[in-house]
Order: sequence, then structure tokens, then C-alpha cells
Amino acid sequence: MTDKYILVVDDEPDLVWVIQHSLNRAGYDVLSAHDGLEALAIARRHHPALVILDINMPILNGLDVCLQMRNDSNLASIPILFLTVSGAISERVNGLDQGADDYMTKPFDLLELHAHIRALLRREERSFTPEKTAQIEPSIIKDGEITLDIHTHLVMIREREFELTPIEFDLLYFLLAHPQEVFTSRQLLQIVWNYPDDIANTGLVRWHIKNLRDKIEIDPLHPVIIVTISHQGYMFVHQPASIPNGKQTPEFFKEA
Repeated sequence: MTDKYILVVDDEPDLVWVIQHSLNRAGYDVLSAHDGLEALAIARRHHPALVILDINMPILNGLDVCLQMRNDSNLASIPILFLTVSGAISERVNGLDQGADDYMTKPFDLLELHAHIRALLRREERSFTPEKTAQIEPSIIKDGEITLDIHTHLVMIREREFELTPIEFDLLYFLLAHPQEVFTSRQLLQIVWNYPDDIANTGLVRWHIKNLRDKIEIDPLHPVIIVTISHQGYMFVHQPASIPNGKQTPEFFKEA
């Protein structure tokens, strides 16, 4: 056994057994929980490398577990993959709003689950944490009035501080590092998420972009920091020393 675990959380014992057995055969060490409170206790004790989390559970549902993890500095960086009931769009949206990294719908294919897990673990290995960036300079990057602190995952814009989820931070960091370049959703999934093209879900990018804009834009409906280039993709706009208000979006930025 290694000291890194995948935590599988679901109130269906048979499903937990199937996932655990499949991941064990693939070489992963797996812990399991059947309700939200048990999941939090295990996560705090073992600090898993990834959490696979059902939403509808007794005692404490998956959305609340996700929110508590994101508000806990010791657990906030752990990738979370939600399992949701097929067709429950509101559950997927709520999960991403609470800070989840990805979602899959039930029923699901085990091989596809493995692909999502590999991608999330690869992204976690690349994430900018204090330990991994101790020898990397600079730890602070700026563009106009935007400042990113790689060590704390905090963003300062117009002298206001914003705390981002791990995937939001990685997304903003990548776009800020490539200003004035347009990236499609599929490109972002492959570069930021490390997802192969065959499991790319462009809706995932749209919702994370939306949540990021809700935090950092003056007017999220008229973004001037991360803009949509119609029929092409997303672009980080190089920021002037003083960011204009959200209604001054250039005409060629047409929001989808």
C-alpha cells in the first residue's frame, strides 16, 4: 500500500464495491465511505489524492461535503469528481458551483472513470502548491491590476482579494500566462485538465469559466478579463493599469 489513496463515497455498497475492486485491479489504493460525515472524517485523517463523491447521500450530502472540503485549508486542494444521477443537470451545476473539479453521470463506464481519474491525478501533480513551487520564481505574477500568488492560490484584483478553487486557479494561471491567445474548450481540457480528446466535456469548461468570472469580473455578464471570442474560444485580455468597468467590452468580443 502507498500513502496516497482514492476515496470513494457513495451510499450504494454494491457500487462502492465495484468501483473499489476496479481501481484496486488498476493499482490504486482505495478507501471508502457511505455517507458525508464519514467521508470528511476519512479525508481529514488520510488526505486522499482524489475523492469520488456521490451527491445524494444520507446525513450529509455530497454538495455539503464538497463545500466543507473547499473551506478547509488542509483539504481544499484535493480534486473532487462528482457522480450524479443521469440527467440531473441542476446537480452537476451545483456541484461545480461548490468547487468540484469534474463530474460523471450514473450509469457510467468504468474505463471512462479510470480516464477521468488519471487526468485529475495528472493535473494535481502539476498544480501550483507551496511545496511544489518552493524553488520556482517568481511566486507572484502580475498583469495590470491582477496579481496571482502561486503559493496561496489567492488572486488580487483592484485591491480586492479572491480565493479560487484549484481548477479555477490553474485555469486563470494558464490563460494569464498566454494573454491575447485564444483557446478552445477542448484545448483547455487537454492542457489544463490533461483530458484526452475522447473524454473531453466542453460543458465543464463553460461552467468553470462562468464561476471564475463570477468571482473576478466587475460585471460577469460583460467580462473584460476572460472574454469569449465568438465561435473560437476563450482569451485572457492583457489588462491596463486601471481596469475599465464591465460595460466597456470591445465590440469584437461577442459573448456566447
